[in-house]
Amino acid sequence: QVQVVESGGGLVQAGGSLRLSCAASGRSSTSLVMGWFRQAPGKERESVGAISRSGITYYADSVKGRFTISKDNAKNTVYLQMNSLKPEDTAVYYCAASTGFVLRVGVREYEFWGQGTQVTVSS
Repeated sequence: QVQVVESGGGLVQAGGSLRLSCAASGRSSTSLVMGWFRQAPGKERESVGAISRSGITYYADSVKGRFTISKDNAKNTVYLQMNSLKPEDTAVYYCAASTGFVLRVGVREYEFWGQGTQVTVSS
């Protein structure tokens, strides 16, 4: 069983930065595809980006150039660095893990989910 725990959310002004962390346990991060998702009130959960077993990344158009996903395999931790934050980035951010072999971005393609962490960007 894989467990993922997010941390690092908070309140930030527009234009600011935050870094979220996602610690995985139960399986090495080198054998997981890790994804970041977010869900704003009244909206569906959407992909922010993902990182493959080998470190290949994908980003949604809405965050490309502002957000960066990285991982530290020694710590079994994945990071979401968020820069130039906008009020529309306000959401609960979720980390998810998949035992699949290829990069994936669909909500239903991930088996294990964290509890989420709130990110609020004020204007």
